[in-house]
Amino acid sequence: MEKIRFTTEEKQQVVQKVKLYFREELDQDIGQFDAEFLIDFFAEEVGAYFYNRGLYDAQALFQKKVDELGDAVLELEQPTDFRK
Repeated sequence: MEKIRFTTEEKQQVVQKVKLYFREELDQDIGQFDAEFLIDFFAEEVGAYFYNRGLYDAQALFQKKVDELGDAVLELEQPTDFRK
């Protein structure tokens, strides 16, 4: 798996969210460097867990849609004298 990378804009948004969280929830100010360091740490150490969860969810959705498509095809079946 490739290393998780964010665009500059994405990373800046995440940094702001981390800084806001620390300020509002933990009553601590965290600097830009510390917030970026924390984001990099989480991306490297636990990012794969979130990535994999997204894959599992996408796979489940895909399977559901395939099953629905299979059902829709069976609904097109025409009656015949042949019995299954």
